[in-house]
Amino acid sequence: MSDSELGRKWDRCLADAVVKIGTGFGLGLVFSLTFFKRRMWPLAFGSGMGLGMAYSNCQHDFQAPYLLHGKYVKVCTELIFLFLSPESPKNSLECI
Repeated sequence: MSDSELGRKWDRCLADAVVKIGTGFGLGLVFSLTFFKRRMWPLAFGSGMGLGMAYSNCQHDFQAPYLLHGKYVKVCTELIFLFLSPESPKNSLECI
């Protein structure tokens, strides 16, 4: 694994962790204020759930090195013409 790919994976993991922990904390805060009489355990529970989900996603990302994340998509332009015109050559598919 190259250094740039490793850096991208760490960046993606840290960003995912920040989002998931923040969302868990926010949901814990809402539940704490509305249902649980301002107790602190919903905040800890929500943040812990977010941290656990982020850890699981990072672990899966580092253990599956050949997983594509959908940034580069090949588009076959000739494939449309194969179905529309019968005189197009079927052996020459050109994907960009």
